[in-house]
Amino acid sequence: MAVSLAKRIKQAIKKPIRFLAKDWALGFAFPRAYSKVARNKPVDPNKVLFIDVKESQMPDAFSVIYPYVRDELGMDARFIGLGQHQGISWITYYKKCLALMEELATARAVFLCDACDIVSCVPLRPETKVAQLWHACGAFKKWGVSTANLKFGGTRKEIERHPFYKNLSLVTVSSPEVAWAYREAMMLEDTPEVVQALGVSRTDVFFDEDFLNDARNSVEQAVPQAAAKKILLYAPTFRGHASEAEGPDKLDIRAMKSRLAGEWVLLIKHHPFVKHPPAIPHDCCDFAFMVPDVPTDKLLCTADACISDYSSIVFEYSLFNKPMVFFAYDLDDYDDWRGFYYDYDEMTPGPVVKTTEELIDYLVHLGERFEVIQIAAFRDKFMNACDGNATERICGQILSEY
Repeated sequence: MAVSLAKRIKQAIKKPIRFLAKDWALGFAFPRAYSKVARNKPVDPNKVLFIDVKESQMPDAFSVIYPYVRDELGMDARFIGLGQHQGISWITYYKKCLALMEELATARAVFLCDACDIVSCVPLRPETKVAQLWHACGAFKKWGVSTANLKFGGTRKEIERHPFYKNLSLVTVSSPEVAWAYREAMMLEDTPEVVQALGVSRTDVFFDEDFLNDARNSVEQAVPQAAAKKILLYAPTFRGHASEAEGPDKLDIRAMKSRLAGEWVLLIKHHPFVKHPPAIPHDCCDFAFMVPDVPTDKLLCTADACISDYSSIVFEYSLFNKPMVFFAYDLDDYDDWRGFYYDYDEMTPGPVVKTTEELIDYLVHLGERFEVIQIAAFRDKFMNACDGNATERICGQILSEY
């Protein structure tokens, strides 16, 4: 009890200190550091930055466009990962952000893939263009200002104090249908032309025959037991806040093995924010496999069916016209916690189930129950700008002279 009380007191003391430190850094220190460099150094017309705030490794969102800018356009492409969600101290993160100001102040263009208050807080030079690629397709669960006053988000006042989506020249989306959601989430209603349905760069690989042919080999090298079996991909989103993300643990893997093991293998890909995913039962390790190191795009290419819940990967998976089933056992709670841009039951292009038994029953009778027309309608509505040429269109918009 004493330990718990001491912990609460410590947190209560640290919270206002963190708030003041963030206020000072975003409101004064970072803009000042940026302006100092901008006054003394010109923009380098060949320098393009790729910035990820949360991770230190290059994310999937940059996997196609980064080499295109570097190799096809011959520009000086630089990836900077700040690693905010990787357990680093505030001081270390602060120093990384100050170093970023040196790079940012002389960049010709900047590509982002997530919320970024660091780029949003500076007095950006007019010569520098910022493209927000986002890390997801479509518009599923809410984010940004759309979550204001929900349990997942802060208040609108808190969000507006240090915005995450200022200084944007372009926001790319997967379809004109979802542009409204991005304008709402990023507070871009006054500049609607910033949001454009140019497609999502990383989906270009799904139209590359060499990539598709290599994907199955890569998966089978990682999981040899997948050879000659159908692949069932379970790819749920996380629960809770991103910094303390937890993976869902309600899937009964033993029950799935007992009914599906002869025909299927189960590959489990938790959200990258989940640092400690639920364990696979020891007696199911010949049926179910964690695949944290296999890229999601390769898993999507090879999966014969996909189980998800509220993850946006279902938009990408719709490009393959294969079955999806939605294991949404906590739908009501999740809706209260974060909310959706569209009615969940109307939007989902496959059955919504709340128990493993329902899930198994659908998979056992997949041949007679799967409706490909549902997938096609979903794809045409939410993914019609993704045709294999998104990267070229995006770069043509931001780096037109190249």
